[in-house]
Amino acid sequence: MADFSLSSGILQDILTHAKPFGHNEEPRKLNLGFGFIYYGVVRALRPKHTLVIGSGYGFSVVCLALGIKDNNEGFLSFVDPSYSLLKDGPLKTIGGRGTWSDSTGVRDHFERFGVADIVSHHKMRSDEFFPKFDSLNLPEIDLAFIDGSHAFKDVQYDFMQALGRARKNTYIFLHDTHIYVREILRHSGVKRWLNILRKEEQAFEIINFPFSSGVALVRILDPTVWRQTN
Repeated sequence: MADFSLSSGILQDILTHAKPFGHNEEPRKLNLGFGFIYYGVVRALRPKHTLVIGSGYGFSVVCLALGIKDNNEGFLSFVDPSYSLLKDGPLKTIGGRGTWSDSTGVRDHFERFGVADIVSHHKMRSDEFFPKFDSLNLPEIDLAFIDGSHAFKDVQYDFMQALGRARKNTYIFLHDTHIYVREILRHSGVKRWLNILRKEEQAFEIINFPFSSGVALVRILDPTVWRQTN
C-alpha cells in the first residue's frame, strides 16, 4: 500500500507544532487550508528539488516535505537565518521568530513529522544562499516557496534568483499576497511583485488564492522570455 502521511494525528501535530499563520487554516476541523495545496502540488508534480525561503515554525516546509516523503523521491532545501523580531528588531525581520537557531533543535522539530532526512536547513539569508548555490552542488529548482523578507526588493530578488535556477514548468509559490494594510504601508511587496509578473503573460501563468494572507502559484512557462520591468 502506498504511503499517505496525512492522518488525523499528523494533522493535529502540524497545526500544533508547525503553527500556520495566514494559510487559511481551520485548526478546530483539522483543516490545513493552503497546506493541503502545498502537499497536493508536490504529490502531483513529483519535484526532485524543492526550495523554501523563510518560515516561522515550518508549516510550509512540513506540508511540502510530507509530499516528498510520500512520493519517496526528492529533497527540500530550507533557507532561513533564524532572525527574531524581539532579538534582532524590525530592521532585520517583521515576522521572524528565531525558531531555527539550534541545529539539533531544527532536526528534532522536523523529525517529529518524519521529514528530518528530507529537509536541509541553511541558516543564512537568501542573499547569502544563492551565491553559494553552485558550490553546494544543488540541482535546478523544480518547486519553490518564497516567504522570506516581504520588502519589495527582497521579494523581487528571491523570485529572480529562483527563476535563474529554474526551468520550464517550474512552479513558485508566493505567500502573503493578500495583506492590504502592509502593502499600503510598504511593509510588504508581494502583491506589487505579483502585479508585475501578471504583465508577462508569455513567461508566467498565475493563480492567486486571495483568502487569509493569500498565496499565489506561478508557473514558469519559459524562463528565457522574461524581460525585467521596474
